[in-house]
Amino acid sequence: MFQRFLAYYRGQLHLFVIDTIAAITVAGIDLAFPQILRSLTGGLFTQGPDAIMGALAYLAVGLVGMYALRFACRYFVIFWGHVMGARMESRMREDLFDAYERMSFSFFDHNKSGDLMSRLVSDLFDISEAAHHGPEFVLIGIVEVTGSFIILSTINAPLTGVLVVILCLLVAYNVYANLRMREVYTENRVRISGVNSRLEDSLAGVRVVKSFAAEDVERGKFRRANTAYLDSKTRMYRAMGRYQAAIAVMMGALNTAVVIFGGWLIAQGQMQAIDLATYALYISLFTAPITSILDFTETFQKAIAGFRRFCEVLDAQPDIQDAPDAPDIRVSEGAISYRDVHFAYRRADGTAEEEVIRGLTLDIRPGETIALVGPSGGGKTTTCSLLPRFYDVDAGSITIDGQDVREVTQRSLRESIGLVQQDVYLFDGTIAENIAYGCPDATMDQIRDAARKANIDRFVESLPDGYETEVGERGSHLSGGQKQRVAIARVFLKNPPILIFDEATSALDNESEQAVQESLSTLSRGRTTLVIAHRLSTIKNADEIVTMEGGRVAERGTHEELLARGGTYARYYEMQFAEGALRS
Repeated sequence: MFQRFLAYYRGQLHLFVIDTIAAITVAGIDLAFPQILRSLTGGLFTQGPDAIMGALAYLAVGLVGMYALRFACRYFVIFWGHVMGARMESRMREDLFDAYERMSFSFFDHNKSGDLMSRLVSDLFDISEAAHHGPEFVLIGIVEVTGSFIILSTINAPLTGVLVVILCLLVAYNVYANLRMREVYTENRVRISGVNSRLEDSLAGVRVVKSFAAEDVERGKFRRANTAYLDSKTRMYRAMGRYQAAIAVMMGALNTAVVIFGGWLIAQGQMQAIDLATYALYISLFTAPITSILDFTETFQKAIAGFRRFCEVLDAQPDIQDAPDAPDIRVSEGAISYRDVHFAYRRADGTAEEEVIRGLTLDIRPGETIALVGPSGGGKTTTCSLLPRFYDVDAGSITIDGQDVREVTQRSLRESIGLVQQDVYLFDGTIAENIAYGCPDATMDQIRDAARKANIDRFVESLPDGYETEVGERGSHLSGGQKQRVAIARVFLKNPPILIFDEATSALDNESEQAVQESLSTLSRGRTTLVIAHRLSTIKNADEIVTMEGGRVAERGTHEELLARGGTYARYYEMQFAEGALRS
């Protein structure tokens, strides 16, 4: 893990080197001042007024130059050091986002959006702070502690021996306390992820919350997550309080030892008072970097916890991957075949739930429109999700024109399939950008043609900004039917050889539904199409209708054949027809 962290300094090596030199220079200047003062006190300042006044101008120039250099070095450490950390954070964020993008559906089934966002923002900020301040504090600490120790030893070795004993106790306690606090900081990262997840969930569903007047329910959920985070943070600060208090006691013991033992040495004639004063100055230089490093413990522990969570995602392997040297799929006709397919969704621990698809065998001829009907939970949507490999079958096979979908590249497979789902998602941007989402190089003429085929062109052109109209987050500025038709226009523009429509017209009014059904019929002509529908009136003209129950094909045939058979489809149709008659 440490080697992986160091790899992010690559590309920032020049900044790291200059930052290191600047930090060492700052430490060197800080070390030099007490020694200069000691030399002046024991030398120049004892030579009388004339000598002192004659040297003050040169001394002032020298000190001004020294502290001007310190200013420049300190500026570089603070500014460019933070820039270096920000650039590393940016690279990590890109790597983490890339890892999210390569994950399959099951990863997002088991990980909350708020937690994934927390890893991308909060965790990486703590890591970047450690990436900058860690080397700075360590380098300055090494230079100042080592330099101070050498100088202190030359001033008085016995007193420095007492300092070493206390320092060893300090280091031992620091190691012990950090090991104990690691678990607390890791828990804290998890709890803040819980707060983010609860916030994201509540904001995403705010319209449902308002419609059910469930604000108090959401407040209760958020307060529970927030209280859990507060409890975790309280435990963290309790640990920090004990840690900092113990460190303060040891620092106090160090200063006490210097004063008492130093006073005894002066009384014994083994030390001069001026040396004890200089010793006290160096003690502050000796303890200041140690205190900085110890205070850095909180950031360091947060960074470790965050980087572990960062590595967890980077090390996670998508459960769906391309086979080695997998070719692109070539769809010449569009024949689809499901052969004895079995599938069960997986829990977070990897164990399988009850099978959703149980031995499904289904052949779809090239250019045929197949409608899947049946009860909820019968496996219709899952059947369609297995075709573009959103999930992989547990047993059996799915082929397109004889090519197993597991043996071709996912990208080419999904580029060959157009999908419109019941739950339409529009990205924040313009209508034109959403229509052209799968074809970013499309011309405006192509976008307009797709909108016309989806029966949304008149509505778009009636808007003040036309195709440049912003749809809002999740398409909040559009109605359900309008969002559905934008999604259908995407598929018209993509123009794939295989189509999947999962309740594609469910949100449309009767007039729009009829117009879009005509467009879909035109689009489906010559293309293999799978249609999932609960409103059976929309699929009467399908080439064949397949009734699914329990993850298998229960019956198959045309609308007229299935009605004549008097089976499940006929029962569903009669129920819907009766409901329609009652409503009319």
